[in-house]
Amino acid sequence: MRIIPLIFLLLLIGLNFCWGQEDESQSPKRQRQRMQTRRRRIKSSASSQQPAEPAPIPAPAFNIPLYNDDAVVHILKAVLGVNEQAPSYSIIPDKKGHCTVNGMMMYDKAVWSPKPCITCICSDGKESCDETICTPLTCPVTVINDGECCPVCSDIAFHSISVDNILEFSGDSPAPNDPSQVFRGKTPRTQEEMDELLRREEEEREVEEQRIKEKEKKAKKKKGEQKRKEEEKRKLQLKAEEEESRLEERRKANEEEELRMEQEENRKNEEARKRKEEEDKRTEELNKIAREKKQKEREEREKEEEEEEDEDDDDDDDDEDDPNDILRGDVFRVPRRQFPGSRRPTEGHQPPLSPGCFISEITISCSHAKLTRVPAMSDPDMRSLDLVGNFITSVPDGAFNGLPNLERIDLSKNNLTSIEIDTQAFKSLKNLKRLYLDGNLLAHIPPKLPSTLEELKVNENKLGSIEKDTFKDLKNLITLELENNLLSEGNVDPLAFKPLESLLYMRLGRNKFRTIPQGLPASIEELHLENNEIEDILETSFNHTTNLHTVILRHNKLEETSIAPMTWILHENLESLDLSYNKFYHVPSYLPKSLLHLVLVGNQIERIPGYVFAHMNPGLEYLYLSLNKLTSDGIDPVSFHGAYHSLREIFLDYNEFQSVPVGLEDMKDLHILRLNNNKIRSVSRNCICSDENAEDSSIEFLHLENNYINTREISPYAFSCISSYSGVILKPQKVK
Repeated sequence: MRIIPLIFLLLLIGLNFCWGQEDESQSPKRQRQRMQTRRRRIKSSASSQQPAEPAPIPAPAFNIPLYNDDAVVHILKAVLGVNEQAPSYSIIPDKKGHCTVNGMMMYDKAVWSPKPCITCICSDGKESCDETICTPLTCPVTVINDGECCPVCSDIAFHSISVDNILEFSGDSPAPNDPSQVFRGKTPRTQEEMDELLRREEEEREVEEQRIKEKEKKAKKKKGEQKRKEEEKRKLQLKAEEEESRLEERRKANEEEELRMEQEENRKNEEARKRKEEEDKRTEELNKIAREKKQKEREEREKEEEEEEDEDDDDDDDDEDDPNDILRGDVFRVPRRQFPGSRRPTEGHQPPLSPGCFISEITISCSHAKLTRVPAMSDPDMRSLDLVGNFITSVPDGAFNGLPNLERIDLSKNNLTSIEIDTQAFKSLKNLKRLYLDGNLLAHIPPKLPSTLEELKVNENKLGSIEKDTFKDLKNLITLELENNLLSEGNVDPLAFKPLESLLYMRLGRNKFRTIPQGLPASIEELHLENNEIEDILETSFNHTTNLHTVILRHNKLEETSIAPMTWILHENLESLDLSYNKFYHVPSYLPKSLLHLVLVGNQIERIPGYVFAHMNPGLEYLYLSLNKLTSDGIDPVSFHGAYHSLREIFLDYNEFQSVPVGLEDMKDLHILRLNNNKIRSVSRNCICSDENAEDSSIEFLHLENNYINTREISPYAFSCISSYSGVILKPQKVK
């Protein structure tokens, strides 16, 4: 009886050896696919339900491999035709995690196949089995290849198709895992191969997890980047809104300043109008008194003449007109009374004045009288003719022959054109000193003007050029105004101003100049070039104008680098310089050493460089820096070096100060200080009044209104050096 089990064991070992060799020839790719499918099914089965005790399995006609950690032992689980029952004992002692199948011990993670298309695995002492599902085929004939559990089409072309492509076919086929199909395949993989597959799956899973983590990390980084960009965008938007608000405040301030200036101008105009009305009224009263007096004198003379006529009738024909009977202006001569038998003829009258005109002493005024031409007048005593605001279109030759002694003619705000002014229109006026042609349509300055002319105004016209001989013989001209025209350096001849030997005052504002005009008269003292397009000032621009004391260059396009360093080197008389509303970012250097007034309102100045006023003698007195971008960091103690002893007025309103600038407490002669409309939140004890200086300050007016100052927190000693507290203006303040 012992021989039979031994023979049986030897046969089993041989069969399993052959089966193992066939299994080695199977496609690795096909085995890997089958093992992955089985692995997934085993995991799903193990997680979904608790495996039951394995039931007795009918013995198939093939071998079943069993695995352990040391070696592969092939044991025949059941043999057809053999009725001997397998032993129920275990050769290897039970260990934790091992499984017992039909009396055989299976190690943990061991895999076996009790039937075709059925795979089992031992996991933590529990057996889990899974069945492979075959894909239905559409071919009429199917076969099962060796080592396969699923049928394939019998067509020859199918033999060259890989196992991966077989899954694409569908149709009728034998039911998967049909026991009637004969399993002709190779032996399953060994435990080492299964461990390798599990290890690879674990690595792939780790790689997939790492890829997912990288993806999440990238998504998180992208989200953070997007959030950062949104934050930057929000900050930029807030900054833009703040800048817009600041610009709006500046615009409002400019509008308020312009409105104030307009109101001031209107007030001055109104005052001038009232003065003129009062003067006209006073003149009218004087004329009335004069007329009454002359009438009375006439009546007295007529009475005397009547008495004389009664005494001597023979002398009537020899009487001559009394010179006092000829009156000027709108007072007409009253003809003498004619008596019967009188032979004295009636003398002619002077031409009457046009409606709306009147005479005031030596002035004929026809302002806004709706005249279309220069009226005919004759009076050698008249010195001034006012024709403002009419509709006069021409000035013919001889228009002023009846007024040969005129010294002033005002033809402003008419419709005069250059071609309608005769070349001989002003020739007869040998005493003319002032000619006003503002607000007309002149394209050229009238030619052949009298050499006696001292003041010429041709503002607000359409002047497009100035020729070389335009001002010929005007050597006595003192004032020349050519504002608001179409003049530029391209249409003004460099020699045009050479004849103006006595010119002191010149206005060329509101034109198209991009540089300083060439050939300015050497005698000029005050030059206005505001509202042009000036971008550069060369070193030679003012070389021959060393008598200048005032230069106005506001509303241009000047920057720090636009002014050459040696521009003002020869100027020892220049006291006032207006550079408002340009493009300066800091107070320009190389300023004239004789400067007393410096106006830099409405720029973008952020700082005052150190020692920028140090070279000035006797020293800067008036500094206006309103409507800029100055902060407390933009001013330090050396910023005012050289001007501490001379500054009298400093305007720093409408800037961005958060505290009172340093150095103001050391100003010895400061009278007016404006710091209103800033962002000042506190006033320290020593910012205005220094403890080191016991003397009273010279400040008369200190403006700190429209800041963010809590007036209750101001030290009682902050303004102790100011003699009059009424000059310290603290209210109103802005709400925090």
